[in-house]
Amino acid sequence: MTEPTLIRAGDAEVLSDAPGSLITLLADSAAATTNRATLGQGVFGTPAHFHTRATEFFYVLDGALQVLAGEDLHTLEPGDFLAVPPTVPHAFGPAAGSAADVLVVFTPGMARFGYYRLLDRVARGEADPKEIAASSEQYDNHYVDSPRWRQARADAAA
Repeated sequence: MTEPTLIRAGDAEVLSDAPGSLITLLADSAAATTNRATLGQGVFGTPAHFHTRATEFFYVLDGALQVLAGEDLHTLEPGDFLAVPPTVPHAFGPAAGSAADVLVVFTPGMARFGYYRLLDRVARGEADPKEIAASSEQYDNHYVDSPRWRQARADAAA
């Protein structure tokens, strides 16, 4: 029998992949990988990417989140939920003029916390950004170019 997973707020590891962007690590198991993304106003967010094995779920706790899913742009508000299936390119960042607080869940899960720790080390200048690309298979995180997303983030920053 498996045991319940309980992470107390004060015990959760909090990382940063960019100024104004926090990633709170909650659970990393075969069933699900879960984190909380807290994105300040004006933060770029993630580049466009896809996963080959996992569905990624977004549940907005507060603020407004702009999400690219395929070629569609969505603005999610508190209580909104979006599921992005494997192989669908997607990206997310706070909507223009807003911050965003989001629960992010991947299923099935995998040992993905190492990826977030790598992003944190790169942001602090302790790791080479090339390590992110080199880890794409290990963490099932594959970056793609999306002119639509680049334009959406430029518009949000304006």
